[in-house]
Amino acid sequence: MLGAIAGDIIGSLHEFQGGKTKEFPLFVAESTFTDDSVLTVAVADRLMNGFSYVDKFHEYTRAYPYRGYGAGFFHWVNAGNIEPYNSWGNGSAMRVSPVGYAFDTLEQVLQGARAGAEVTHNHPEGIRGAQAAAASTFLARREASEQEIRRTVESQFGNDLSRTTASIRPTYKFNESCQETVPEAITAFLESEDYEDALRLAISLEGDADTLACITGGIAGAFYGIPQDIAASAWERLDDRLQDVVTQFCRTFRINAPWTN
Repeated sequence: MLGAIAGDIIGSLHEFQGGKTKEFPLFVAESTFTDDSVLTVAVADRLMNGFSYVDKFHEYTRAYPYRGYGAGFFHWVNAGNIEPYNSWGNGSAMRVSPVGYAFDTLEQVLQGARAGAEVTHNHPEGIRGAQAAAASTFLARREASEQEIRRTVESQFGNDLSRTTASIRPTYKFNESCQETVPEAITAFLESEDYEDALRLAISLEGDADTLACITGGIAGAFYGIPQDIAASAWERLDDRLQDVVTQFCRTFRINAPWTN
């Protein structure tokens, strides 16, 4: 889960920056968490403590109102809506990493990802994107191979994972859809050598950088673990409330979290 949050924080300054390069500082003074982290923590809170996803998303968005939410989602919260708005945006996938830790079977993970997505993103692509990201995280933490993760995502969700980041990068542009964010994020993980390399590959595509890195980071963190220096730098940028939920989630689901000690 912190793997996703660290990816979000690192990617937070890289949208529309240009360069399409892997060479950049991971953290600078302005690096901060965005809506990706806030809603990831909201999902974790709901998985631990119950209540409804609608209530948790409203609660957390109102507590952290200026974190870069998508226009449709922010309007949904501000209007006090409780019905979904048929979104296929990548918001359903960016917040889903805790689901990959909270269940014991792939079937349960897919059901959990659907439940967390469809309260807002009830479009089939919004649900499918969340499920693909959650399944990848689940398989990664269960020590599945990259080949197994690739086969599962391609067969169950129809995503094209045959491309490389080098072939995607030249023509890829900012895109907020699940359809053109989730496969690219998973590809960055599959091509990576370690956690940091996965984030650098995702951000180098020059798209929705924080969300790409959040999704990739959730999978890569489950697969590789998170380097202590990266974990510590991300951790210190969270406030007490967010830290407390992450700590409780790790304890509840028995996730090794040395950064919380």
